[in-house]
Amino acid sequence: MTDQAVDTSGPAKAPGDEEPSGAAPPRFFGRERELKALRADIERAGLDTLAGRKAPRARVLLIAGRPGSGRSALAEELAGALTGTDAAGAAASATGALPWAVPGTGSGDYPDGVLRVGLTDPGGERVPTERSAGEILGLLGVAVPPGADQDELSEMVREALAVRRLVLLLDDAADAEQVDPLLPENPDCLVLATATGPLTGIPDVRPCTLGGLEKGAAVRLLARAIGQVRITVDPRTAEALAEECGGQPAALALVGGLLAAHPMASVADVAGQLHELPDSGEQPTGARPLARVFRLVHDSLPQAAARILRLLALAPAGLADAHTASALAGCSVSAARSTLDDFVKLGLLRTDGAAHPQYAVPGCLAPMLLALLEDRDRPGEIQLARARMLERTVRRLQACRAVTEPEGSTARRKLAGLPRSLRFPSAEEAGAWLRVRQPALLASARLAVADGELDTLARRLVAALVRALAAHRGTEEAAPELYGLHGLVLDVALRRELPREQAAALLNLADLDARTGRTREALTRYRAALDAGKAAKDLYATGRAMESVGGAYEELGDYHRAADWYGRALSQRLTQGERADEARLYGRLGAVHTYAGRYGDALRNWRAAASGHRRLGDPAAQARALSEAARVQEYAGRPHDSLQTCREAVELARRAGDVRLQAALQLRLADTLDRLGDPAAAGLHRGAADRLLGEEAPAYEIRSASTEK
Repeated sequence: MTDQAVDTSGPAKAPGDEEPSGAAPPRFFGRERELKALRADIERAGLDTLAGRKAPRARVLLIAGRPGSGRSALAEELAGALTGTDAAGAAASATGALPWAVPGTGSGDYPDGVLRVGLTDPGGERVPTERSAGEILGLLGVAVPPGADQDELSEMVREALAVRRLVLLLDDAADAEQVDPLLPENPDCLVLATATGPLTGIPDVRPCTLGGLEKGAAVRLLARAIGQVRITVDPRTAEALAEECGGQPAALALVGGLLAAHPMASVADVAGQLHELPDSGEQPTGARPLARVFRLVHDSLPQAAARILRLLALAPAGLADAHTASALAGCSVSAARSTLDDFVKLGLLRTDGAAHPQYAVPGCLAPMLLALLEDRDRPGEIQLARARMLERTVRRLQACRAVTEPEGSTARRKLAGLPRSLRFPSAEEAGAWLRVRQPALLASARLAVADGELDTLARRLVAALVRALAAHRGTEEAAPELYGLHGLVLDVALRRELPREQAAALLNLADLDARTGRTREALTRYRAALDAGKAAKDLYATGRAMESVGGAYEELGDYHRAADWYGRALSQRLTQGERADEARLYGRLGAVHTYAGRYGDALRNWRAAASGHRRLGDPAAQARALSEAARVQEYAGRPHDSLQTCREAVELARRAGDVRLQAALQLRLADTLDRLGDPAAAGLHRGAADRLLGEEAPAYEIRSASTEK
């Protein structure tokens, strides 16, 4: 054991191994020997340096230790010292598995600060590399393309870190395969990784292995939780208690919370109770002290509180709020909040301390909590608690979206019928709740779909989350999250053989693929959506899929196939009498025929589009279609016909009151007249455009259904 100590009794250490928190603010002390060794390792010549080469990547420092050993606290302290920032304070203001960043001071070896991401969820599941990379990019303010794969995101991380000098803290790594794709190819960055054991496969890494605390340091940690007086009256017993805890900071923090909650209990009483508890032979020797302390604290709770604690093992990503706990336990929100606050004082939970706080199960306790739940609660009760939690989450998301709707709308009327505790007083507060709870909500959706036994609730949850994200963040900003959610919908639809939902999910995924340039992937999905739509006999889905297949071929430059698929979509729309869709599809056919140089077909379709918009009473859209017809006539060598058609379009734009469209059409007329050798008339039309828009150049640009190539 070492003779240094880490005080980790503050709120919010990172997940996977961090010590449970008490009510006191976090402070780090001790571990001077380890800090000195880690600093020396930064300066140590690596294998490349010895070989006379410049290091191609960032140096990696590994802090290894069991969950609860203080490895995350040590990493945060070192990161803060190297960057001149308060990294431990950032950890204290975060909750659970959430990533965080501390801006740098602009000076020193790492002026860009600290970034921290967790590589293991509180339940022990590995975080996929694409998610970790996305979190790093989010902390750096880099937009993440929806649907990007691991290789693409890893390359984006390397590019973003190539121009920065910072400390990247990768917490609770399972193995080298998680760490390697995230390593900056920039020797001016430093990577701090924490793990249980060595990271075999990462070159030139020597672990700094943490053991338990020396007796004196462990006793000082206890004294901080319960006061020096209770230690002074029986110092030998305090040392014995520290030894029963194996010198582990997490176990010491838990037993300190228990003693603080029972001021009449003596240290000797608790030490005796802990000594009498049997060890579980299924656990490694080093993990047994923490397991015994946790069992002692759990068994000291009232029955109702102990049940709530066990049920928190079901909280997605180990994150809960009062509503989550209330739904799991079937109690009131106020009672749940009071119980959660008591757990924080005992060191069983961490909290962010916000006005509407979020609570996190420490990663070192999560596996024991789940094992205890499965041992002491019936499967039917566990499933019922999970269903209550999902139902409550759905209703909160519905309220979150409804508050963005106008007063008097159907959604607002439904919102008024919800219990007050589920409603939000304003759209701003609903948006803040969604932002804070988003990691837990996304985790909840993933877990619900993976469970497979509550698919109806899972589908409702995903749908409600999609609508809430779109309402508060917009589909463009929320696209990366929406892509994953549409994938979950597809998983359930395939499992339950729901072709209508398969078609909808495939269309949504394909649209996002198309927007990010993955046109061939989008085409594959559009065709799969067409098959699913046919199986469901869903005319809307099949029509939409056929049109989208045409759009994908158009983007790929295959105008013959694009025209064929647009024609199929148009035939279906004609049989259904959907006039707006008919007009749009005539325009899309006109565009692809124009690109292919089939000017006769193009002109016929643009004229048909204009007629469709005329029947719909939309003179502005009719003017745009005629403008495209005029363009085709000019391409076909009929400039005088083009002038006449363009003048018709100008008159329609004037009737529609669209000043910018009129100006754009006047400029088109001017360009045509220039090509016909009539600069005087061209000047008159340019003057008319200037009068329409003043001295500003027109911002409006005429486009067909697909942008001019």
